[in-house]
Amino acid sequence: MMKFDLSYGKSAVSFELDDSKILQVVVPPEASGKVCTKKDVEVMLENPIGTESLLEMLQKKKPGNVVVIVNDITRPTPYDLLLPPLLDRFEKAGITDDQVTFVVATGIHDPHTEEQNLQVYGEEIVNRFRVVSHVSDDLDSLVSVGNLSTGSELRINRLVYEADFVVALGVVMPHYFAGYSGGRKSILPGVAWKKTVERNHSRMVELMDDLPDLDHNPVNLEMIEAARMVGLDFILNVVVNENKEVVKVVAGDVVDAWKEAVSVASGIYEVPIKGLADVAIASACGHPRDINVYQMQKALDHADKATKKGGAIIVAAECPMGYGEAVFEEWMNAARCPDDIVERIKTDFMMGGHKAFGIAKVAAEKTIYLVTSLDEEMVKKLFAVKVPSIEDAIRKIEEENGSDLKFIVMPQGSLTVPVLDPDSR
Repeated sequence: MMKFDLSYGKSAVSFELDDSKILQVVVPPEASGKVCTKKDVEVMLENPIGTESLLEMLQKKKPGNVVVIVNDITRPTPYDLLLPPLLDRFEKAGITDDQVTFVVATGIHDPHTEEQNLQVYGEEIVNRFRVVSHVSDDLDSLVSVGNLSTGSELRINRLVYEADFVVALGVVMPHYFAGYSGGRKSILPGVAWKKTVERNHSRMVELMDDLPDLDHNPVNLEMIEAARMVGLDFILNVVVNENKEVVKVVAGDVVDAWKEAVSVASGIYEVPIKGLADVAIASACGHPRDINVYQMQKALDHADKATKKGGAIIVAAECPMGYGEAVFEEWMNAARCPDDIVERIKTDFMMGGHKAFGIAKVAAEKTIYLVTSLDEEMVKKLFAVKVPSIEDAIRKIEEENGSDLKFIVMPQGSLTVPVLDPDSR
């Protein structure tokens, strides 16, 4: 028997599975190389990819106001590692604290509370600097930059657009339809108008079943164009391993530096699988990646890639904050079956609805079991079955389908992307 401990909220859930039933345990390759330190950040700021050093850029431009774009509470980012060297460069360039604004790239998420700002960035940052959450539907806080080549109007947070210098911090990891997070995503969707984000994300409907590479992914290409139009001067991004240790730091150009990070992240998070399983068991990686269903969906999408049509998926995700987004919740509550959402998204695309589609397209083909703190009615609305434990879900599945089933286990379900070996197709 093999024992597993899967992250669940701030704790874990455990189960055992007979070795003979396990097709594969999908985990990132063993962490190799050293864990990055502030010295590595210093080196990258001095020797960035595709730009001059950050200090040289600041000294030449002499910005009167600087914006630092940071992630919101749903995306763990090592600010203790990144901010001290960054702020040191500001100081050396003669930039004072009152010239710096932190803009929280909430995308379409809710703005932070003061308590959340303290929790994420720490007391020193909140006390020293102005911290402002982006609000995607507040037209007074947005400015039109013009039309993207797709014809979509690009409206951006005014503070970002009017800044003399913009630096974006981020983490590069798999994203279920943009390919990878980080880099250009700090602009679109991070600080963009809700309608701009919706038009960009609407392409996901045609992409999710056969995601193209980054150079041919229209969602990614529009994000890059937006970042260029806005004038994102400099990025500082990291790649973390399964232990949440920083294993790569990149800095510099929004495309060149980011692609360097993607090359490292893909080697960590894209995991070849020998075949599709009858059942996939996945953790949404615990807090904060299972803070709500909106975030948990990424683990479900990854598990879907490892499961046969007609199979079953078990996801462990606490979701203490419920669905996590009002439109998403409305779509789930309004639907009688998965096909209602699959059809609705084709004519009525909207943010929040896109997450409902992400869940519905899986539920239309597979049975979903959730180990979660959500109540039974909320789980039913997700076209899923609430179970008290992973063992209970396995028992139910074997009672209905027999015991001769093969399982794939994904302890890092939100992060690992199963990639089917071409020889096994």
